[in-house]
Parts: sequence; C-alpha cells; structure tokens
Amino acid sequence: MLLHCEGVAVAQRLSSFSVQVRKGQLIHLLGPNGAGKSSLLACLAGLLPASGKIEFLGQPLNRWSGYALARHRAWLTQQQIPSGTMPVWHYLQMHQIGADDRTLMALCESFQLDNKLTRSLDKLSGGEWQRVRLVAVFCQMAQPQGQLLLLDEPLTGLDLAQQAAFDRYINAQVNAGLTVIMSGHDLNHSLHHAQRVWLLKNGALVQQGSAGEVLQPATLSAVYEVPFKRLCIEGQQILTTFL
Repeated sequence: MLLHCEGVAVAQRLSSFSVQVRKGQLIHLLGPNGAGKSSLLACLAGLLPASGKIEFLGQPLNRWSGYALARHRAWLTQQQIPSGTMPVWHYLQMHQIGADDRTLMALCESFQLDNKLTRSLDKLSGGEWQRVRLVAVFCQMAQPQGQLLLLDEPLTGLDLAQQAAFDRYINAQVNAGLTVIMSGHDLNHSLHHAQRVWLLKNGALVQQGSAGEVLQPATLSAVYEVPFKRLCIEGQQILTTFL
C-alpha cells in the first residue's frame, strides 16, 4: 500500500478521513470552495499537522526526513509567489533530484518553456509561472524513487493546449506507476480523466469511488447545492447545471 490514512483530521478544517491509496492511481479531489481539499493535500504532503494516522510506504509520515520525503513525493501548492529574479532554468535545476538535463529539457519542450529558460521568474505571466511550477514538481518525481505527486488545482492558468499536454504527461506517468492526487473544479475534466474521485463538503468525505460512480447528478446537486444533470452529446457524457 502506498498511502494509508486512518482518522486524519484537522480542527475546524478537516473531519476524520480514512482512505487507502495504491501505486499507480490517478485520484481527483473535488468539492466546493472551503471543502477541505487544500488542507487534505497539505496533510498528505506532511506539511500540515493532523490527528490520526498517515503511513507512506509503510512508515509513519512524521518519521520521514525532509530530504527523503522530497525524493519520494512532490507537492504543488495552490498559490506561490515567484522566487525573485532567479532565471527559470536555475529554479528548475533546484528540483532536479536525480533527473538528468535531457529529462528536464523534454519537460520544458512539452510545456512550451524551452524559449523562457533565461527569463527571470518575476517576468513570467501567471500561466507561464504555473507551467514552470508544474515542470519543477514533474522533474522532482522523474527519478526511480518518485512515487507520489500531490497537485492543488494544477490546471489554473493553463490554456486548452497546455491542459492537453498536462493530461498526456500525467496519464503516461500514472501508467508507469506514479500515483497522482490532484484537486480541481472542472467536473467534466474529472469525469473523463480521473480513475477515482474523492468528493468533499465542509471538511468531510461525502463519497469516494470511480468517476462514474461518484459524479452523479443527485450527489453533485446535494454537495454543490445547485441542480445538475448529465447529458450525452455525440457519445460523450457531459455534466451541466440548470436552473
């Protein structure tokens, strides 16, 4: 078992949460604003104290050293201020734990950063900075010990082409054995890409299961407090709200 959580809770932010996560899973964490998604990811990253038990690779999470943990898991926060005037390439090299320059350059090309490597971080647009942050954590996990990638709203600021590049990369890494747990708000993206969904509301886990099982109109209507329906358009299932 890659990750085992039992009774994980944070006062006024996250109710008792228990799950088991296997290697090579793509899990989407969904729910309204304030549902506890960021708090849960921070707990799983080992960066937010919580009651209960979290075991990562069979060892209590709080017994991992910072260096060892950084080699096995990476965490993308929802927001982060660019680190001054450091060039993009130097920032990315700081995350090269065991990955070579060819891997890093391939990631930069995939996310259209190869022409921005000498630019300082404070000169990037919001979408460019998001892609730099993504490539950094991808590079951190692009080595044999990398096993868990935690992403808090990673699609923020990405255009459609960049979202497609993100999905291609994530699917390839999950197929190779990496586990990814990511939060977001695009229910249709989760419907079509997630293997499993954890649905939260007010800090509590409402339901977990396959995307098809969890993302049902009745369940979503109760969680988001707006009516949902599920349509089939040209063979594709689409979730939409209506008044």
